[in-house]
Amino acid sequence: MGFSVFSPTGNLDGVPGFFQVVFLLSLFLVLFKVVHFYLQRQWMLKVFQEFPTMPFHWLLGHNMKDEELQQILKWVERFPSACLHWLSGSNARVLLYDPDYVKVILGRSDPKASGIYNFLLPWIGYGLLLLNGKKWFQHRRMLTPAFHYDILKPYIRIMVDSVNIMLDKWEKLDDQDYPLEIFHDISLMTLDTVMKCAFSHQGSVQLDENSRSYTNAVSDLNSLTFFRIRNVFYKNTTIYSMSSDGRLFNSACKIAHEHTDGVIKMRKAQLQNEEELQKVRKKRRLDFLDILLFAKMEDGNSLPDEDLRAEVDTFMFEGHDTTASGLSWIFYALASHPEHQQRCREEVQSILGDETSISWEHLDQMPYTTMCIKEALRIYPPVPAISRELSTPVTLPDGRSLPKGVTVTMSIYGLHHNPSVWPNPKVFDPSRFAPDSSRHSHAFLPFSGGARNCIGKQFAMNELKVAVALTLLRFELLPDPRRVPVPVARLVLKSKNGIHLCLKKLS
Repeated sequence: MGFSVFSPTGNLDGVPGFFQVVFLLSLFLVLFKVVHFYLQRQWMLKVFQEFPTMPFHWLLGHNMKDEELQQILKWVERFPSACLHWLSGSNARVLLYDPDYVKVILGRSDPKASGIYNFLLPWIGYGLLLLNGKKWFQHRRMLTPAFHYDILKPYIRIMVDSVNIMLDKWEKLDDQDYPLEIFHDISLMTLDTVMKCAFSHQGSVQLDENSRSYTNAVSDLNSLTFFRIRNVFYKNTTIYSMSSDGRLFNSACKIAHEHTDGVIKMRKAQLQNEEELQKVRKKRRLDFLDILLFAKMEDGNSLPDEDLRAEVDTFMFEGHDTTASGLSWIFYALASHPEHQQRCREEVQSILGDETSISWEHLDQMPYTTMCIKEALRIYPPVPAISRELSTPVTLPDGRSLPKGVTVTMSIYGLHHNPSVWPNPKVFDPSRFAPDSSRHSHAFLPFSGGARNCIGKQFAMNELKVAVALTLLRFELLPDPRRVPVPVARLVLKSKNGIHLCLKKLS
């Protein structure tokens, strides 16, 4: 019968030979993987020999779990400018935390590191965050008008309304002396804002209990993706999908996609109304989602559904989660430094007088509050790190070189805590950002830098100013000494034990 598993009569034939071949093929595959791993690791050890590092496990790398940020601070003090971080197996990256080094990389056009960002693909697809090359440039150029000041200006009223919904909820708390974990409420508020501003959503997601399912899904995806990047056993998609983490990831992706699909479907339905359609067409500039829906590609066709959802998924995540992280840490920083909190409150009161709301014109009249916001973003950058995969070799300022294909990670957290750049980096000192202060162009990067900086930077800063000003008018923020937040590295900076504050209502 030769090598046939099933005979014409239906009897198994040649089974021992079949399993022998399978065994030999499996053994060959394992040996191939081992040899490849060994050769890859030897190449990397040679490539990275000029970069210092701490001892690490041959398979698990620097397995630091939730101590990664604390370890990075030690590396920053011990190893000038750069060091080597082994994630797992043959997966390593060069960490940069010196502004001159960071400037070199951000001044290039290297793509996002595939070995890190590709794990985000099932969630947010190829939107602005993950696109590279010509298509990234086309999408960036297409979406930039959505953040023109003509568009941002009327958003202030929407931001005010969203913040007040959150503050009204806080005022109704039964026990204002009991610390509240603030991140979840802030996350709903920032989601509410981005839904109304960028996606023309009607109503308030803060008053809809179903909205928590989306913010919870994003929280899960944030952590799951971060840990998958660092787990040598989760590189394989099949193995990962069979794990409990993989199943939770797929479930959270489904919830996130259902949310964004619903937003797109609702806006498309609204635009079927002739009155709404005419109103949009009369606008000088379109909102984020309307730009995507009305966009035409070079071939004259509409934006493909896959690209449309990827951009919506990307901005829905980045537009609310990073801002929620930044605002939560700003509130904690102000609560921990009551003298600065009070000075900000007095500044806001002096600007508003008898008014109780913030307008576009007020945003540039709060220099001290802005200084405090920036100092909090320095100490607690919403995005702790960004990575690139070198498309060509690079020579760093000290003469050390790296070849094509290497992953370079700019540790924003390390950069913002580098004592050679920021003296006494752990001290909250808003004067660092006084109008007459000077610093390196790449010393402060809460929104990244270079051509691929955050497209929503001004949107986020406006929202932070509005939220801080309105909150300080109505509440005194007090820390919970029993639960000091512990920053942990994720895709977006989070606290290991939440951020708990007491909210004392002001008369």
